[in-house]
Amino acid sequence: MTQSGIFFYGRRILFFGAHPDDIELGCGALISQVAPKTEILCVTLSNNQANQELPNLVKEHYASMEILGVPWENIVLGPFQTRRFPQARQEILEYMLDFRRKFQPDIVFVHTRADIHQDHTTVTEEALRAFRGTTVLGFDVLRSSYGFFPSFLAEVSEDDVNRKIQALKSYHTYDNRYYFDPEVLRATLIRHGALAERPFAEGFDILRIVGRFGCINS
Repeated sequence: MTQSGIFFYGRRILFFGAHPDDIELGCGALISQVAPKTEILCVTLSNNQANQELPNLVKEHYASMEILGVPWENIVLGPFQTRRFPQARQEILEYMLDFRRKFQPDIVFVHTRADIHQDHTTVTEEALRAFRGTTVLGFDVLRSSYGFFPSFLAEVSEDDVNRKIQALKSYHTYDNRYYFDPEVLRATLIRHGALAERPFAEGFDILRIVGRFGCINS
């Protein structure tokens, strides 16, 4: 049986996460797939370095992204303080607007609306303000969302799944966290794949889709 589906693309894709590890947890397999094919920029708004218990987190973040195929110059760590994003809402909006002007993304990925972490929620709300007229999809980081059910399923390969798992092994800081367990990561990608009737998929919710219908002449 022939499997149907849409093809989507962006010349420039922008990923926003609140903290190091968020983007990889939510989008790692997709990033592995698209990094060789298009221009991507990964922006993490806080480096978490105000927390003295996380001295290796920045180094681990760069190592993780390198495994996914993201060069260092396409990684940005922002100046915002963890757990204080709601108080910096206007500054975050202006920060994002600057990326809109300079990078002009076709697709933006942020945290799912189902996420209840105050920093994650702020990132999503301000991104929807900053990127009006742009497709915005929401990713899940598992540990802080309730009721997430993906409405946009992006098929990924087993190689992409394995690279995501390998990339997240770079975070030795979080070796004991259940959501870094390779079995949990793989099971999530299998589950989203099952929803799409594919072996593996990364799941997102649709925050805004901007598109145009066209026909390909055969």
